[in-house]
Amino acid sequence: MDIPPLAEVRRRTEKKRDAWWTVLLVDPVATPLVRWTAKWTRVTPNQITWAALVLGIGAAACFAQGEWLWLAIGAAVYHVSFILDCMDGKLARLTGNGSEFGAWLDYVFDRIRVLICAIALMSGQYERTGEVAYVWLALVVVFLDALRYIDALQIFKVRQGMRTKLRQAAEQVADVTQAPDPQQGLAERIDAEARDEPDGVETVEEAEDGSSTDKAAAPPLGVVTQQSFLRRFTRYAKIRDFLINHRIRTHLVSGIEFQMAVFIIGPLVGTIMGVTIVAGALLVLFELAIIYKLMLSTRDFERAMASYNRLLADHAATAPDQVTVGARADA
Repeated sequence: MDIPPLAEVRRRTEKKRDAWWTVLLVDPVATPLVRWTAKWTRVTPNQITWAALVLGIGAAACFAQGEWLWLAIGAAVYHVSFILDCMDGKLARLTGNGSEFGAWLDYVFDRIRVLICAIALMSGQYERTGEVAYVWLALVVVFLDALRYIDALQIFKVRQGMRTKLRQAAEQVADVTQAPDPQQGLAERIDAEARDEPDGVETVEEAEDGSSTDKAAAPPLGVVTQQSFLRRFTRYAKIRDFLINHRIRTHLVSGIEFQMAVFIIGPLVGTIMGVTIVAGALLVLFELAIIYKLMLSTRDFERAMASYNRLLADHAATAPDQVTVGARADA
């Protein structure tokens, strides 16, 4: 296949929003390597996924030695493993050779790599120091990693469900009332935002326009589920826009940053326990912030759906054969 210039490869393969560690320290290396791999080799995305796992096991073997030199080598190997982990998805997007099985393989191998590296790193420190706290720390690392990714996927599903119901409600109101859509094009924007979602790693960031909703018009589709959060945190939008302009997502301490702190920063600076505790606390704080944001979003969503139902109820007073939101008018 013809391989496009690097700028086009970046446009096709790099996510619109990603972790700051990936944007700043991985993509500048991974994207040119993906272009070179696609141009000069027949390596498949799944083969890169397997290579990332093998290097992850190699990093674990280094961590298990416990001494600083081995820890530093393990940190370097782990970073290379993560670069490969980012390359498999990019290569799949560039060549069109991705598969559902490959996505599953990538996800499962990521969790396996974290598991074996956490056990190896903390057991090595336990053997070196005799401190039982490292055994508990291994459990904490595995637990927080699993919690982050399970929670992220579930929040993604909830937001997708709210987005779908809002879109359907807006379309039903437009069909029943035959009124012009005051928010024309927002359904397409919602679909576009869904395509930009970064693999379920971060919660959905809906588009916001700050518009208000009055009783006579349907609430704007896709913008209503962040109004409460934006009213409480007025500076959030500016911070978010600045980060997004640099492709960095607002979830600054996610699973990726947590892994890098535990398996790269901690071993390199020789303070594994302290770095892991701080990174874990920051991860929990960001998770709580996301959960709080989701709670506010669900309340805004419920108010929006109630507004749609009121519009249909008002219309039903003059056209009693119409139905409420949740069932199509022509069902």
